[in-house]
Amino acid sequence: MNSNTKGRTTLEVGADGVALITIINPPVNSLSFDVLNSLKDSYGQALRREDVNAIVVTGAKAKFSGGFDITAFGGLQAGNTTAPAQKPGYVSVDILSDTLEGATKPSVAAIDGLALGGGLEVAMACHARISTPNAQLGLPELQLGIIPGFGGTQRLPRLVGLSKALEMMLMSKPIKGEEALSVGLVDAIVPKDELVNSARCWALDILERRRPWVASLYKADKLEPLGEAREILKFARTQSQKRAPNLKHPLSCIDAIEEGIVSGPRAGLWKEAEVFQDLLHSDTSKSLIHIFFSQRGTTKVPGITDLGLVPRRINKVAILGGGLMGSGIATALILSDYPVILKEVNEKFLQAGIGRVRANLQSRVRKGQMTRDKFEKTFSLLKGVLDYESFRNVDMVIEAVIENVSLKQQIFADLEKYCPPHCILASNTSTIDLDLIGERTGSHDRIIGAHFFSPAHVMPLLEIVRTQKTSAQVIVDLLDVGKKIRKTPVVVGNCTGFAVNRMFFPYTQAAILLVERGTDVYQIDKAITKFGMPMGPFRLCDLVGFGVAIATGGQFVMNFPERTYKSMLIPTMQEDKRSGETTRKGFYIYDDNRKARSDPEIKKYIEKARAISGVTIDPKLTKLSEKDIVEMVFFPVVNEACRVLAEGISVKAADLDISAVMGMGFPPYRSVVTRG
Repeated sequence: MNSNTKGRTTLEVGADGVALITIINPPVNSLSFDVLNSLKDSYGQALRREDVNAIVVTGAKAKFSGGFDITAFGGLQAGNTTAPAQKPGYVSVDILSDTLEGATKPSVAAIDGLALGGGLEVAMACHARISTPNAQLGLPELQLGIIPGFGGTQRLPRLVGLSKALEMMLMSKPIKGEEALSVGLVDAIVPKDELVNSARCWALDILERRRPWVASLYKADKLEPLGEAREILKFARTQSQKRAPNLKHPLSCIDAIEEGIVSGPRAGLWKEAEVFQDLLHSDTSKSLIHIFFSQRGTTKVPGITDLGLVPRRINKVAILGGGLMGSGIATALILSDYPVILKEVNEKFLQAGIGRVRANLQSRVRKGQMTRDKFEKTFSLLKGVLDYESFRNVDMVIEAVIENVSLKQQIFADLEKYCPPHCILASNTSTIDLDLIGERTGSHDRIIGAHFFSPAHVMPLLEIVRTQKTSAQVIVDLLDVGKKIRKTPVVVGNCTGFAVNRMFFPYTQAAILLVERGTDVYQIDKAITKFGMPMGPFRLCDLVGFGVAIATGGQFVMNFPERTYKSMLIPTMQEDKRSGETTRKGFYIYDDNRKARSDPEIKKYIEKARAISGVTIDPKLTKLSEKDIVEMVFFPVVNEACRVLAEGISVKAADLDISAVMGMGFPPYRSVVTRG
């Protein structure tokens, strides 16, 4: 095989006359163009050989195929592929439809591990599918801003019905083998060790007409009548527009599906290929593919992860503080089977913290995400204490108390006395300089930031903050913990606010500046949420609470005075016992269900803050367009991100994109720093 070839297939013919074609392209047997062309060649050999009566397609090392090789998208997006064999339409029609599905010998897909994206599309082009119970099958292409491009929009509805197919594609929702059998996506479920032999027997049964020979592209019994199908598609369009009003590719996916239902599957294939090619060149697709690769690159830290260090085993973790953050961190850890010691200052606070962890787990039970037995086992990993005696054999401590410098300094001085010398000393601080926190210790090499985002057991980002003295081993250890608790860890440098909060401190400040000069509070929040943020800056202030906003804001005023907007709006509101969602009054008013509504009284606080600051209304800022608001709120964020990168706080611009998307909910289909 040529050294530049990316993957291949192999062909083995058994004594039973069944050819076994195996997809080989580690680690997930992705479908590069080399693999697809090799698949076509292997099929050609099998069809020509007289000793071959039937075909089984499978993947090496218990993985069918994780889908099309996404690294090839860069070339496709740049228009660097001119050969027909490197066009999605060619793959869909010539290789899958004409070669696989149109073969004169029956074929069966033997599915284990993953059959995602193009992998499932290859399987659906076979005449039957056999799966293991836990195999994952799905078409997640919409997560990348594209649609299935190898016939998935046509075959999936014909195998599982239109409604289920729409759910799987529009929600990028994979299903396991058992469910795949129940909806008709696979024909049988067998144990892993029987998979290939069962598929061989099934293929021979098709040959002997003991089982049906089905070309799924032309299967019609699962499709609703045309009028009913159109109603289903109309409803799907409405729901997609409500769920993601800024995204067009879900609607394009529905268009491709409809074309096949109205004009026939062959026409649907060409429509799919046309839409796929158009979407591939869209800004949305480029952004989402960038985020896909950026997320997978966060664990590669130059000068740290390339040293050959092996993560040490973390057997037990202690957490100081059982508030919302501490209890959320404890929940995340015990969910991944880490024994946790939770320390509080008194019994009342301790029981409250334990109660929060219990409630987090019970919520999973109610949602069907956890069995009662699993709940009991997981909850038993948590132990509450009021002193440091149990800290003598822990491997990592995470401090999660209030943002008070002197308190944190005292805690770290105490930790140095009670914890073993190898113990990692981590802080969940969101803004305070770690060198300041560890000032009273002599253990600077094992002090590190482990900044979770609220709610800590739900939000996917873990900001790992290193100082100039943090050892590489400690960073590698925390990266490993982050991955094991299913977080995306991003390593950043030490400064006020680190990466995420440092980038976004101008977010609320820019919004307040606009408000004090005449822009409406609710107009700003509306424009920002329409842009794609989960909430606007003022709704976010209410959520985190004015106490936190004032404390963190003070850090930025102190450290970046030359570019900090000093406003008395939030302190003025807090003086009147408006502190955000917890007091049911902030920039919004909240009912018993925490539903927010605007409050006309907010104007008097704005006028008072305006008078204190000595600013006047600018008539131009009372009539800003949504585009102007978005730019005036986010351009300072982008500028700060560039400073963070220039100062070396972040080593890769892509890490800042991931931090913004996963830490602040920035829409992933829009770029932050690097794309463009």
